[in-house]
Amino acid sequence: MVQLKARWLDIASMVLSALCVVHCIALPFIVAGIPFLGAFTDADWVHQVLVLMAAPLSLWAISYSKAWRKWAVSLPMSGGLLLLALAAFVPALHDAEVALSLLGAVMIAAAHGINYLSQRPVHIHSATCAHGAD
Repeated sequence: MVQLKARWLDIASMVLSALCVVHCIALPFIVAGIPFLGAFTDADWVHQVLVLMAAPLSLWAISYSKAWRKWAVSLPMSGGLLLLALAAFVPALHDAEVALSLLGAVMIAAAHGINYLSQRPVHIHSATCAHGAD
């Protein structure tokens, strides 16, 4: 039962992580590609609400996956969240909001990729593996 719960939490964490990556990558293109959403992109509250939703979820994911123990993951993840928060909540940075947001999203996406690659088992090709040694 405990293993089933842990497995379910692992799957939920992976799904949420994947949704976050899709959101971070797709949202700028969706907003740029659909002109009628332009009115929402000019409203500061939209970006602030998105950051307020993403930050707690990201912090939960980092703590649950123990990614905070890996500097290669936690540093770009926290740096990306910081850049997103600065872009959303510091009025003096309004002119750099898009650049800071994109850089923050790229840093978060990179942290996701590094975390994913670091958790994959290493496969060494040999004569016994299904596709054989080349």
